Amino acid sequence: MTAVYVIIAIFIFGFLIFIHEGGHYLFARLFKVTVNEFAIGMGPKIISKKSKKTGIAYSLRLLPIGGFVSMAGEDEESDDENAFCNISVWKRMIITVAGAATNIIAGILVMSIFVATSAHLASTTVGKFTDNGEFSAATGIEVGDTITKVEGKRVYIYSQLYYEIARKGIEPIDITVERNGETITFEDVRFPTETIKGTLFGTTGFIPYEREKTVGNIVKEAFFQSVTTIKTIWESLYDLITGRYGIEAVSGPVGITEELVSAARSGARNLVYLAVVISMNVGFMNLLPIPALDGGRLLFEVIEAVIGRPINRTVEGYIHLVGMILILILMALIIFKDIAGFFR
Repeated sequence: MTAVYVIIAIFIFGFLIFIHEGGHYLFARLFKVTVNEFAIGMGPKIISKKSKKTGIAYSLRLLPIGGFVSMAGEDEESDDENAFCNISVWKRMIITVAGAATNIIAGILVMSIFVATSAHLASTTVGKFTDNGEFSAATGIEVGDTITKVEGKRVYIYSQLYYEIARKGIEPIDITVERNGETITFEDVRFPTETIKGTLFGTTGFIPYEREKTVGNIVKEAFFQSVTTIKTIWESLYDLITGRYGIEAVSGPVGITEELVSAARSGARNLVYLAVVISMNVGFMNLLPIPALDGGRLLFEVIEAVIGRPINRTVEGYIHLVGMILILILMALIIFKDIAGFFR
């Protein structure tokens, strides 16, 4: 059965890459850009079929660690009037952003379906404490209190509340609640904590009441869960840079596949939710202004739009090449780390 789960995980990972590259491809075709190849995977070709009508090669490559849409004039000058470099800068910006946007939009749509099919919707109202009331007595928070703010930040759904406490609740924090129509703020509330993979997190210490499953509540839940997911990705990157998370918290294709296998074993819903998170992650990370990523290319296009002329294509191409080499080296190190983790 493990082989089946691995195949499912690789298929999902490949599908997320397909969605991303499909976004680039669709808008490139919409703007009549000359496309040379649409590929899923990197490295040597396993299968490749060239369209007689369009001349585009559709390929499946050996390494399931990414994909690409190869366009004429993408990294060099071209005499082709339909080359990427010869269309207007705003069209190039749309094509560049389209892959990441498709991943994020797909994640939001599936998140909406995920929420709509959930058996329960959790509220931010305290239903029951999990430590025999000791936590309640120490903080002043009571059963029936609706938590509205964590450290001054508004929370609308339980997953927002859970995340804010998990991240900030390792130290005393301020909590605002609504109680019988009155707004009360408790200062320096100490939440229970737990250590996961060497990192300390706060825990809510209570089980929330459920919310009524109405259309409005479903839309609200889906929206704020999506916002929280994207915020989690951004702040996790910040925490990694500042040292809260170690390099062991970073996963490459091998680690992601392992997580997908684990999710598949624990049930279809967990697998779908993890796929949604990964899709949004792929979209967000690709928008970072790093050479070779979509965000790096977008940065050059924005500069061109501002100054009214493109940066030297050859120079830009070399910058992206260096960025790609560094990314591949980092990816190789992460893959090595993931594989080494199997033997610990």
